[in-house]
Amino acid sequence: MAVRPVTLGLDLGTTSVKAALLEAAPGHPSGFLVLASCARAARAEAQSVAAGSQGQEQDVSRIIQALNECLAALPQHQLQRVGAIGVSGQMHGVVFWKTGQGCEWIEGGPAPVFEPRAVSQLVTWQDGRCSSEFLASLPQPGSHLSVATGFGCATIFWLLKNRQHWNVFGLKNSPEFLKSYDVAGTIQDYVVTMLCGLPRPVMSDQNAASWGYFNTQSQSWNLEVLRASGFPLHLLPDIAEPGSTAGSTSHMWFEIPKGTQVGVAMGDLQASVYSCMGQKTDAVLNISTSVQLAASMPSGFQPAQTPDPTAPVAYFPYFENTYLGVAASLNGGNVLATFVHMLVQWMADLGLEVEESSVYSRMIQAAAQQRDTCLTITPTVLGERHLPDQLASVTRISSSDLSLGHVTRALCRGIVQNLHSMLPFQQLKEWGVKRVLGSGSALSRNEVLKQEVQRAFSLPVSFGQDVDAAVGAALVVLRRNLNQKES
Repeated sequence: MAVRPVTLGLDLGTTSVKAALLEAAPGHPSGFLVLASCARAARAEAQSVAAGSQGQEQDVSRIIQALNECLAALPQHQLQRVGAIGVSGQMHGVVFWKTGQGCEWIEGGPAPVFEPRAVSQLVTWQDGRCSSEFLASLPQPGSHLSVATGFGCATIFWLLKNRQHWNVFGLKNSPEFLKSYDVAGTIQDYVVTMLCGLPRPVMSDQNAASWGYFNTQSQSWNLEVLRASGFPLHLLPDIAEPGSTAGSTSHMWFEIPKGTQVGVAMGDLQASVYSCMGQKTDAVLNISTSVQLAASMPSGFQPAQTPDPTAPVAYFPYFENTYLGVAASLNGGNVLATFVHMLVQWMADLGLEVEESSVYSRMIQAAAQQRDTCLTITPTVLGERHLPDQLASVTRISSSDLSLGHVTRALCRGIVQNLHSMLPFQQLKEWGVKRVLGSGSALSRNEVLKQEVQRAFSLPVSFGQDVDAAVGAALVVLRRNLNQKES
């Protein structure tokens, strides 16, 4: 099939869905142009009846609704030119569906769309149902990556060992408790499967590694380890290279022609890094809901094959058999959001009503005027994967450091220093990094956080190129197709 000049990139993130249209532009410095893009808040948070307050789940229907809204907002004449689709999304999470019944195509409205049908809620990477004790009871993975709560395989183990809760997913406590759903994947795998009408999902090694119990060197699941523990192996997707062809669209989708190539879904971390890492000597710092600091490891690098649950740096599959060294903190913009929510709630308790957006802007203004502080905040209110039981703390408290400016300054500094404790920034130099690219929604709207990043790094920091997983997903597929065409 001839490659058309426009590639669509989709990213199914934790809080929003994004779409971008890219066109190859050989004369442009980047080699491509972004023709149009769109983002929509998913607002998909859903109550977890099974896991209670520890559960973090999302309504798949709301995610797909946000996806449809993005597609509807893009120029329809450009969608007609789409020849390939790249997809990325939030890693680690798991959603279940029934083969052949996971969606229904609606073609009688303004545009052909698909709507979820026999689909569970998405248990996200933020899910906390797997305690340290529970994780310690699981079999040792044959992988260099440890298993943490929120990882797909850990979630499935939890559901197996808490079968009284399967009815939440329509799975009965009986020998046939998987009767309602017989396949599983990440939310991005689900979308690719629905677009192509595949009988089974195809998963990239990037997403497989994020589930746990996957060996990146052999490119295979730990089947023997999982089988011995009674794990439902039929839920594990087949593995393929990220961005390689998963299939083609089985229906016309908006104005995108039927038969359009769809790539195997990739992780949003890898797609985000790919969107802006101009040189292998760049490191990418992304502060959004959470925080990631990633650098490309040298060609030929292979991580040790023994997992270390206490290691703060993980090595994730990237592209072309390389790895990213990543410090991934659970505490980023969500910590600032928690602080804002706390302030709003305090004021509500005092009989005052204020908007969270107003509180956020005022506290950043106050911190910008407060250039320094002795107050120290360790902001790990969500713990960390390598330290799941760690809590936040405030120290060096004095009566002179209790203003809103002091506290906000200390909170922003604490987010950066927490990352430094996970991956000492001197290590980046030893890996050959020469520049740090700062990006992410929390960083772009927070001048104080930018100041603290510049204060902490001894390397040059550039805030000019923002990461965009939708652009990265499209770019992977675009370059892959161009290379195949040239060869």
